[in-house]
Amino acid sequence: MPARLVILDEPTSSLDAKVTGQLLAFVRAFAATGGSTVLISHLLGEILSTADRVVVMRDGRVVAERPARELTRDSLVAAMGHLPDTTDGQAHVRVGRTTDQALRVRTRSRPGETITMAAHEGEIVGLAGLSGHGQTAMLLRVFEGRRGDADVFGSVAMVAGDRQTDGVFPLWSIRRNISIASLGGMLHRGLIDEGAETRLAATWRDRLSIGTPDMGNPILSLSGGNQQKALFARALGSSADIILMDDPMRGVDVGTKQEVYSIIRAEAARGRTFLWYTTEMDELDHCDHVYVFRDGVIAADLPRGAVTEDAVLHASFRVEA
Repeated sequence: MPARLVILDEPTSSLDAKVTGQLLAFVRAFAATGGSTVLISHLLGEILSTADRVVVMRDGRVVAERPARELTRDSLVAAMGHLPDTTDGQAHVRVGRTTDQALRVRTRSRPGETITMAAHEGEIVGLAGLSGHGQTAMLLRVFEGRRGDADVFGSVAMVAGDRQTDGVFPLWSIRRNISIASLGGMLHRGLIDEGAETRLAATWRDRLSIGTPDMGNPILSLSGGNQQKALFARALGSSADIILMDDPMRGVDVGTKQEVYSIIRAEAARGRTFLWYTTEMDELDHCDHVYVFRDGVIAADLPRGAVTEDAVLHASFRVEA
């Protein structure tokens, strides 16, 4: 018997824009035949463009239920219990930025040509394009500082996108998951200064609003969004000059995103450099310029004013003559 009700729980969190569009079009076609779908997503654009009716839940309870046509992104964010983020990417101003390069990586662009991907101190540089087209590989090249093709001028930390596989240490506490990247500076006579470790964890718990009464609790006691905050705290709490981000916002709620975006802007203003791979088009608005990847190479380098959805998609799909 054909299914008449389908429940989709974050179905697009690991999909690129093209496949996401195909899936959501199928959801609408399924509804047109009389089928019903429960679509669970933290991507508000998906909800507003696809759903007929929106139910907002917070802390296990229904707090709002309205037809989708009556909602805007801001009213939906407000219903979720968060203030809308009124600071768009155009408001990001680099304060005290120097002309010093933080990193440069030589890579192939077209056959027989090379391009140098560069990022300066205080810049937020985006990596875009369809998923699996070389963005993560580029981050790993920078992280590993491979001789011969990557020049990295400063220390590096990375925020993993797949927190369960590449991010959290599941048997450790929240505090130790945060402090692991900073322990080298916390040694006293060869032993870890537990007071310094506790202070570091407490500072970033407050800055990122990590939802726990005790940083000594296991990391898996946190929700997924709070685990991701802990990974950001690990990178940002370290002394790293360059922060690499491997699509870290997948499946993260809008409130957490807003908090992290604000921290990223503040840290960039202090001179830190961010290299940010994202599959969410809205996040590119926070970037100073964007490199679009296709088939493992850079297909376009878009300055801030040229970063539009059409430009990114065109570079992602264009076939060279």
